[in-house]
Amino acid sequence: MILNQINMRKITFLFVTASLLMTSFVQGQEQTTTDSKKNWQVRLRGIGIYPDQSATIGIIGGDVAISNAFVPELDFTYFFTENFAAELILGTAKHDVSTTGSDISAIGGPTSFDVDLGSVMLLPPTLTFQYHFFPMKERKFKPYVGAGLNYTLFYNVKEGSVVKDVEYDNALGYAGQVGFDILFDDTYFINFDVKRLFLKTDVTVDASNLSPGLNIPAEVTIDPWIVGIGVGMKF
Repeated sequence: MILNQINMRKITFLFVTASLLMTSFVQGQEQTTTDSKKNWQVRLRGIGIYPDQSATIGIIGGDVAISNAFVPELDFTYFFTENFAAELILGTAKHDVSTTGSDISAIGGPTSFDVDLGSVMLLPPTLTFQYHFFPMKERKFKPYVGAGLNYTLFYNVKEGSVVKDVEYDNALGYAGQVGFDILFDDTYFINFDVKRLFLKTDVTVDASNLSPGLNIPAEVTIDPWIVGIGVGMKF
């Protein structure tokens, strides 16, 4: 609990600091928004989450498998100028987790076994700072690039039927993104977006139900690709 509180203080500080730095920077630019009444935009997207996972697992070895997920996602963007913006995404997803090729011969099992670790919900609020531009005269196609911070909360852990418990540490990571909007008018548009989160977490598997005192540590790299398409509105 104390560690989680410290982590939350760190991420709050980082997000606030990043926001202040970005605000200071864009205030120094000569550009201004073309329509100050529509500095905000909101998007509703359907996203696919594709973990690029790997793990270092103690005691039993092997690797990790994390399922893909398909969920709705809501995001808000504020434009400081016509080109510079900040985006916050909000969404949550459920993933099934297992080890692959683990050696459980010490407890009477096979030398290569996939251990079902149940499922976990991830809540990964991500703040990115973006540069938007119009490469064509028609100003209907608006691509952008972005980078920022991510803080992932792991919750609603279901350990499955094999082990006693699984604990995930909340984690701070980084994010990069590319995408584009296709504008219908000055209010509505469609969006395509690709993000890559760079995310690691420490996991502890309580397998004391299989062998007294057996706790299995693991360092898990998730690094998901997040691909989304949706609709948006400026206001």
